[in-house]
Amino acid sequence: MVEIDKKNLEEALNKKEPEVPKMPKETEIGFHQGALTTLVNERNELFKMIQNIEAIMQAHLKRLEGLGVKIERKDAKP
Repeated sequence: MVEIDKKNLEEALNKKEPEVPKMPKETEIGFHQGALTTLVNERNELFKMIQNIEAIMQAHLKRLEGLGVKIERKDAKP
Protein backbone atom coordinates (compact mmCIF):
# COMPACT_ATOMS: atom_id res chain seq x y z
CA MET A 1 0.00 0.00 0.00
CA VAL A 2 1.25 3.49 -0.84
CA GLU A 3 1.75 5.92 2.04
CA ILE A 4 -0.06 9.24 1.51
CA ASP A 5 1.76 12.40 2.55
CA LYS A 6 -1.02 14.20 4.41
CA LYS A 7 0.86 17.52 4.52
CA ASN A 8 1.16 17.69 0.73
CA LEU A 9 -2.48 16.62 0.40
CA GLU A 10 -3.61 19.46 2.66
CA GLU A 11 -1.50 21.94 0.69
CA ALA A 12 -2.90 20.69 -2.60
CA LEU A 13 -6.49 20.93 -1.35
CA ASN A 14 -5.98 24.42 0.05
CA LYS A 15 -4.26 25.78 -3.06
CA LYS A 16 -6.11 28.57 -4.83
CA GLU A 17 -7.27 28.02 -8.37
CA PRO A 18 -4.84 29.45 -10.91
CA GLU A 19 -5.89 32.73 -12.44
CA VAL A 20 -7.49 32.32 -15.83
CA PRO A 21 -6.04 34.82 -18.29
CA LYS A 22 -8.56 37.46 -19.26
CA MET A 23 -9.53 37.67 -22.88
CA PRO A 24 -11.00 40.69 -24.62
CA LYS A 25 -14.79 40.95 -24.30
CA GLU A 26 -15.32 40.62 -28.08
CA THR A 27 -13.21 37.45 -28.16
CA GLU A 28 -15.13 35.93 -25.27
CA ILE A 29 -18.47 36.82 -26.89
CA GLY A 30 -17.34 35.17 -30.12
CA PHE A 31 -16.19 32.09 -28.23
CA HIS A 32 -19.54 31.65 -26.48
CA GLN A 33 -21.52 32.33 -29.66
CA GLY A 34 -19.48 29.73 -31.52
CA ALA A 35 -19.96 27.21 -28.72
CA LEU A 36 -23.72 27.77 -28.75
CA THR A 37 -23.89 27.39 -32.54
CA THR A 38 -22.00 24.11 -32.32
CA LEU A 39 -24.19 22.82 -29.49
CA VAL A 40 -27.41 23.74 -31.30
CA ASN A 41 -26.22 21.83 -34.38
CA GLU A 42 -25.28 18.83 -32.23
CA ARG A 43 -28.69 18.91 -30.52
CA ASN A 44 -30.44 19.01 -33.90
CA GLU A 45 -28.45 16.00 -35.14
CA LEU A 46 -29.25 14.11 -31.95
CA PHE A 47 -32.94 14.85 -32.44
CA LYS A 48 -32.75 13.46 -36.00
CA MET A 49 -31.12 10.30 -34.66
CA ILE A 50 -33.87 9.86 -32.09
CA GLN A 51 -36.52 10.28 -34.79
CA ASN A 52 -34.84 7.62 -36.94
CA ILE A 53 -34.59 5.20 -34.01
CA GLU A 54 -38.25 5.74 -33.16
CA ALA A 55 -39.30 5.08 -36.77
CA ILE A 56 -37.31 1.82 -36.85
CA MET A 57 -38.75 0.73 -33.50
CA GLN A 58 -42.26 1.43 -34.74
CA ALA A 59 -41.63 -0.65 -37.88
CA HIS A 60 -40.48 -3.60 -35.73
CA LEU A 61 -43.48 -3.26 -33.44
CA LYS A 62 -45.86 -3.15 -36.37
CA ARG A 63 -44.32 -6.27 -37.91
CA LEU A 64 -44.42 -8.16 -34.61
CA GLU A 65 -48.07 -7.27 -34.18
CA GLY A 66 -48.67 -8.42 -37.76
CA LEU A 67 -47.11 -11.76 -36.79
CA GLY A 68 -49.52 -12.07 -33.87
CA VAL A 69 -47.18 -11.05 -31.07
CA LYS A 70 -48.94 -8.93 -28.47
CA ILE A 71 -46.86 -5.96 -27.39
CA GLU A 72 -47.55 -4.18 -24.13
CA ARG A 73 -46.58 -0.56 -24.67
CA LYS A 74 -45.15 1.37 -21.79
CA ASP A 75 -44.90 5.05 -22.66
CA ALA A 76 -42.08 7.06 -21.13
CA LYS A 77 -44.66 9.62 -20.08
CA PRO A 78 -46.28 9.12 -16.64
